[in-house]
Amino acid sequence: MTTTPRSTPVPVLIAGDHFVTPDLVRDALLARIGPVFTARTLTSSWPYTPFGPVAEVDEACGDEDELIAALAGVEVAVTQMAPFTARVLAAADALRLVVVCRGGPVNVNLAAAAEAGVEVRATPGRNAVAAAEHAVALLLAALRQIPDRHAGVRDGAWRSDLYALSEVGSELAGSTVGLVGYGAIGRRVGRIVRAFDAEVLVHDPYADPSTLDGVTPVGLPELLERSQVLSLHARLTPQTAGMIGARELARLPRGAVLVNTARGGLLDYEAVLDALESGHLGAAAFDVFDVEPLPAGSRLRTAPRVVLTPHLAGATRQTAERAAALAADAVADYLATRGR
Repeated sequence: MTTTPRSTPVPVLIAGDHFVTPDLVRDALLARIGPVFTARTLTSSWPYTPFGPVAEVDEACGDEDELIAALAGVEVAVTQMAPFTARVLAAADALRLVVVCRGGPVNVNLAAAAEAGVEVRATPGRNAVAAAEHAVALLLAALRQIPDRHAGVRDGAWRSDLYALSEVGSELAGSTVGLVGYGAIGRRVGRIVRAFDAEVLVHDPYADPSTLDGVTPVGLPELLERSQVLSLHARLTPQTAGMIGARELARLPRGAVLVNTARGGLLDYEAVLDALESGHLGAAAFDVFDVEPLPAGSRLRTAPRVVLTPHLAGATRQTAERAAALAADAVADYLATRGR
C-alpha cells in the first residue's frame, strides 16, 4: 500500500554508499510510499574507503560540511554511514527524522539528535540471515579445515595422510553447539545447526522464553563445559566486553571449535591464540577482530587451524535490499503518524 500523493512532497536526503546505494533506497521508498517525496542524493566512498570515527561518532564515512550542505531544507534523511554529529544536527534546521540502514544508529549522536528534536530509527535484523549463514559456513569450514585443504590441492598436494585419525575433522551432527547470544542471528544459527542434528545450548539472560523451543538455556559455565562448538552472537556492551578469555576457554572440551561473527571485543584473542597453539582449541573461525583491519604482525595471520574473513558476514545483496525496505517502512510510519 502506498501513501496518497500530497501537494507538498516531503524533502528527503538519501545519503547512500556503494552497498546501500541511493538508487536502492529511492526504489524502496517509491514502492512503499509512492511519489510523495523529493529526493536529494549523496554517495559516500564506503566501502572503498573504510569507515571510522568522524568527530564524536563511530563507524561513519563522509564529510560533515558536505552533509550539512545536502541537508538544507531536508525533513527526512536515510543513510547507512553518513556522520550525523552534533555539528551536523545543529545545522539541519528542517530535519525531523534520520533512518540508519543498520542494526543500530552508531553513526548518529543520539543526545544531540534528541536535543534537536530529531527522531532516529534503525533497521535491526537487516543482516540476520546473511550473518547467520556466514557463521555456519565458517563453523563448517573450521570443523573440516576446508581452506587449508583447498590451498593444498591448488598448490599441487594430494595428501592421503590426511585420512589419519589425528588429522581428520569432526562432524556437526551429534555435536553440542553453544550459542552465546540468542537474538535474531543466534536464533537463526540455532535453527540451522539443529537441522544438522546438533544439540543447541544457549546462554542469553535477555532471551525471549518463547523463542527457546528446541534449545536448552544454561548458564555460561555449563555451556562452555558441554560445547564442542562455541559461537558468539552477543552484543558488545560494557558487561560483555572480554567475556571469553583464558579462563572461559579452558572450560571448553579439548578440541572444541570457536566461531566469532559478532564483535571482536567479546573475545581475548591472545588467549585464543595460546589455546590454538597448545592444541586445547581444535580450530577457530573469525569474521571480527579486536583490531580492524587485522595488523600485519598479528599472530592470527600465522596461527594454526584458523579461518578468517574480513568483517563481511552481513555482506549480501539481500541485506542491502532488506535495509532499504526496512528504512522505507520507517519513513512510511513517520509520515503516517504525522498525517502526511
